[in-house]
Parts: sequence; structure tokens; C-alpha cells
Amino acid sequence: MHELVAGCAAGLEGLVREEVESCGGQDVQSGTGLVRWRGTLLSAYRCCLWSRFASRIFLELSRFSIGSEAELYARALTIDWQNHLTADTTFAVSCTLSGDAVLTHSQYAALKVKDALADHFREKTGKRPSVKTDRPDVQIHLHVEKNLATISLDLSGESLHRRGYRDLSGKAPLKETLGAAIVALSGWQKEPVVLIDPMCGTGTLLIEAAMMYGDSAPGLSRSYFGFWGWLGHDDDLWRSLVTEAVEKEEQGSQKKWPLLIGYDCDPVAVAAARKNIERAGLDQYIKVHQAELATLAPPPGNTGMLLVNLPYGERLSEKELVAHLYRGYGRILRQRFPGWKTGVFLSNPELTDSFGLPWQNKYRLFNGPIPCRLLTGEVPQEGVQEFVWQPKAPSGEERDNDFGNRLRKNLGQILKWASRQGVSCFRVYDRDLPDFNLTVDLYGKWAHIQEYAPPKTVDPELAAMRFAFAVKTVKEILGLRSDRVFLKTRERQKGKKQYEKKGDQRKMYEVREGACSFLVNFTDYLDTGLFLDHRPVRERIFGMARGKRFLNLFGYTGTATVHAAMGGAAGTVTVDLSATYLQWARMNFALNGLGEVNNRVEQADCLAWLAECRSTFDLIFVDPPTFSNTKKEKRVFDVQQDHGNLIHKAMSRLAGEGVLIFSTNFRRFELDGDLGEQYLVTDISRDSLAFDFSRNQRIHRCWEVRHRP
Repeated sequence: MHELVAGCAAGLEGLVREEVESCGGQDVQSGTGLVRWRGTLLSAYRCCLWSRFASRIFLELSRFSIGSEAELYARALTIDWQNHLTADTTFAVSCTLSGDAVLTHSQYAALKVKDALADHFREKTGKRPSVKTDRPDVQIHLHVEKNLATISLDLSGESLHRRGYRDLSGKAPLKETLGAAIVALSGWQKEPVVLIDPMCGTGTLLIEAAMMYGDSAPGLSRSYFGFWGWLGHDDDLWRSLVTEAVEKEEQGSQKKWPLLIGYDCDPVAVAAARKNIERAGLDQYIKVHQAELATLAPPPGNTGMLLVNLPYGERLSEKELVAHLYRGYGRILRQRFPGWKTGVFLSNPELTDSFGLPWQNKYRLFNGPIPCRLLTGEVPQEGVQEFVWQPKAPSGEERDNDFGNRLRKNLGQILKWASRQGVSCFRVYDRDLPDFNLTVDLYGKWAHIQEYAPPKTVDPELAAMRFAFAVKTVKEILGLRSDRVFLKTRERQKGKKQYEKKGDQRKMYEVREGACSFLVNFTDYLDTGLFLDHRPVRERIFGMARGKRFLNLFGYTGTATVHAAMGGAAGTVTVDLSATYLQWARMNFALNGLGEVNNRVEQADCLAWLAECRSTFDLIFVDPPTFSNTKKEKRVFDVQQDHGNLIHKAMSRLAGEGVLIFSTNFRRFELDGDLGEQYLVTDISRDSLAFDFSRNQRIHRCWEVRHRP
């Protein structure tokens, strides 16, 4: 009987213990990151061949107390090394220190064991074996915990996560042992059903799941074990275990297999996944496709499990993106996968509630040094419930309220229209009455009320009283709590002031528009991040975008880009000079399950970017500010003065059959007449106005521009 140890990642000890017991281990004990047992060589070999969760298997050679490096050398020298290797055997020594070890330098400690082994052979035979750091014949491992040193033979030789099937790896790949643990803890293997990994990367979860289902030994494809050069190796025993494993794998291939499907938006990751699957011999069972998370849908007539290793976020900006990705992922599951089981592996435990899903189990795991969580549960059957406005019936006092009467009249018309059109963000009052110079916009279940600063002829106290009365009336009619009403005063803005920050609450609210979700901010900026009057233009882009290359100039928060991408654009590029708004655009992409591989953002001055651009696009949206300037380049943009040059440059990047949509909110704007001579220009301003903005016909102007035949 041997003293044996399996090393593993923290959190996997229970899974490894079950494996050790199934392999014949006796007196099994678990500790942090390891499982000890007494067993025969057969149990050790079985663990090397069959363990899905252990990192290494060690066979203990000697254990003793030490107080210094000199004492370590002296005790290591007494081991009968000739029982384990010859002078012609290559070897290497590794070392780990833990628990306030008396030794403080792992490399020096390993060197002392190496010297002891070499000196032992020199004294006994006059020769010494050679050190080989890469795949030596025998791998020796020293572990020191406090004053206890353990010298072992590393039977695995190198980490058991190296199954032999992974050739290419993406960014921060998931180790195979951890991938197998995620599959096991999800419960999928107990009741194998359709398994979908919507962000599969290089395919680790799907491959490990398939190997479990097919009863394939993880060690079968490995080209190296640490015991192959060991003098105590029993080759006949090992070969019999390999033969047994091959037979089990052949039997597993005869089963009826469930669907195993992977998706990823990155073509490089998809190519790597397919290569890994092929190397694992599983390409007839696992299918991987390039697709955005946004397009994720269940196979017809099936229910099953979605299991995913979600992206990590290390920097603050990345964590913001990750949080909104999690939020969007949860919404997609609730909308499209009710009744499915799901598991998500993430490195941000504080974002557990972002999904809006009930979790039945939460497992603490580690991906290397990163503390992670595996969350498992079932997607609720009820799906997502849309919010519906239900204005209150007027009281006697409110019947004589001009503002309240007008608001009720507007609501009666606009809410019916919004319900028919499926619109959830719209305007219900737009300075209809001279004494109430304000707008009321509804975003989902929130109200955004903007007062236009009164002229100097109006008494400020009277204006303030009217505004307060209007706010009170809006809250009463719509039954709004104060925390769902946001107030602003809007003054005439010049230059970039309309885009300047007004606050720093950083609170984002999710709203819907057609097939898209957007983040709006009611407090920190003059505008919310979603221009409601441009809704028909965005819908137009959604309908035109399928298969097109889309360019969004002065992209702001990327709302038009999201519509293009959700409408099936082949790829999108969003250009804006503001890092703040481009980050907002990225968050909108993440919220909708859109990856930046197909949806690039470029921080640049649009005119300068166009001058350097060599790509062509099928659909271009240009919605410039009325006026802007940049301090760094000392460049000034005036839409009336510069729009001709802007459109000419943009048209140079437009494909022959493409369409450019140009829009502006400058009320006194006049389109350059020369443009009509060079291009086919169609005024679509009337078609671009929605019902809720029909009172203000000149809120914006819009044209489609095409190349002449």
C-alpha cells in the first residue's frame, strides 16, 4: 500500500474524493486543495487515467520534520533514490511552501533536494542523473508545510488538466479540470439533455461534458505521465487499464447522444473550438457556430440546459460592461428559455443578482487565484412581464385642472398608440400649454420631466409654482412614486454644453425599444442617452441593416448601432470623440448580447477618421451635433457650415448601392443645394417623425442620400 495525494483547485475536493473512492482509495481524507488516501498502484493509475478534477497525483516517498535547508538536504540524502531512477534517468524537482513554512524560498529548497539526489547517486555509483526541466523521466515534488517536509513522486508528471486535445487557447482559457467540475456541479451529467454553451470560447465545457457522457477517460489522449520513467512502473498494469478505458469509450460512442451546441461571436475562438473538438474525437457530437449572444434561441421542440463561463471584468470599466452583459443574459434567458436549467460561472460574486434569476445552488470555486462562483438554477416559466401604464381616474378637483386635462387627453391617445406599436419610451406632453412650458417623457416605468427655463418676463416664483404643480399632477395621474420621477431644467445650450455632465450618480436604468434594450441616465446629463424623436430613424435602420456593413458617425451612446446589429448587420463601426459615450455604447452592446468583435467602436474626430478610413459601408448614419469644438485639435464643427464636407467624405466610404441617412436637430438648418446635384437626395423628415412628436414637425430634419447611377 502507498500513501497517495491528489492535488486540486480549492472547491473541488469533494469531487476528487468521490473519484478517489471509486478508484479504490482507502482511508480517504480531504484538506484544502488536496485529498489523501492509502492505496495500491492500481488506485494511483486509475486516478491518473480517470480523474477529471484532480490536478496532480503524488506517491509519497518520505515525510519528515526539518528546521533548515541543511536538514532538508540531509534527510533527502537518506532516501533510497536507486529504487526510483537510474543514473541515466532525467529528473526535475518542484517545490511548494504553505502554512508559514520554516523555509522561505521554494526554488532554493528544490535545489537542496536536487543536490541530495545527485550526491546520493555520485556516492553510490560515481555517476549522477541529469536534470531536465521539460518532461523529465521522473518528476520529484517537495512540499513543506510549517516544519513538515514531504517528498513525493509526481505520477502525473504535469498537470492533469492537459488532456491532449487543446491546441489553441483563447484569452484566459478555462482549465479542463475546472471545466469538468462546472459540468459535474451543474448536474447535467445526471440527466443529460440538450446542452448549449452560448459563449463557448475554445469549447472546454462542451468537450468535458461530451467526455463525461461518452465515458471517455481524460488521460487517454495524454502523451506524457510522470511514472513512465519510474523504476516502480508496472507497464502491464497500466496497459490493462488503458485497454479497459478504450473499451468503455467505444461503448459510450454507441449511446444516443443529446444535442451539444456551442456559440461564440469570435471567429478565432470558434475555429479553435472546432480544432479542439476534432482533436478530442468529438466532432460528430458537438457543433459550434459563430453567433452573437443576442441571437441565442432554443432548438425547436427541445428543453435542456444552458451552461456558460461568462467573461471576467478586472478593471472598473470592464466590470461595468460585465454587469450589463449579465443583466442582458438573464433577460434573454427569461424571454426565450423558460423552464430550462442553467448554470453560469463568473468571477464577480457581487454581480450574482444582476441576472434577475433565482439561483438554487451557489458553489465557491477558483480559476487559478481568482475567486469565482458557479450559480445553478432553473429559468422561471413566466418569462418577462412588460410594464403597463394605468392612469388614475380624475377626482373632482382635477377636472378643472387645464394641465391635468391636457395630460389625460394626450395619455388617452398616446398610450393606445404605444400599446399597438409596442413602444415603451415616448413623449406624452410637449409644451402644449403656454403656462406649462415643459415636456413629459415616459421611459418604461419612469417619468422624465424637463422644464424649459422661462423668459425674463415671467415671474420666477410663479414659474416655479407652475412647475411644482405640474410635477404633482403628473405623479398623481400616473400613480408615480417620487423615486420614479426625474426633473431637469433645460436652458438654451451652446456648443458641447448639452453633452456636459450635470451630476455623478452613475445610475443607469434599462428600457426597451423594439427588439433592443438601452441604458438611460436621468440625472447626470442633460439628455438621457436615448433621443426619443429619433425612434423612427432607428426603426428604419433596423429594417434596412440585415447583411449590411453599418457605420454610425457621431455615434453617441450607440443606440442606432444596436438597432443595426439586432437587425442583422454583418458588422458595425461606431465613431465618436467622447470616451464616455463610447463606453456607454459598449454597455448598450453588452446589455443586448452584442460582442465588440463584430461591433467595433472608434474614439476619433469623425471628419479626421473618414479621411483615413479605407473601408466601405452599405449603410451609414450621420447625426452630428449642431456645434462642437475640440480643445486638443482646436477644431470647430458647425453643422450648417460643415455638413457638405462631412457628407461628401462619408459618401466616399459608401458602397455603390448603399444608403446614407443624415439627420440634424438644428431648427434653422438648410441642406446644401450642391448635394442634390451630385447625389440622389430624398427628404424623409415627415416619415421620420413619430406620433408622439407630431405636434413639433421641425424637431429634426432627415434625408437619405444615395450615389447616382
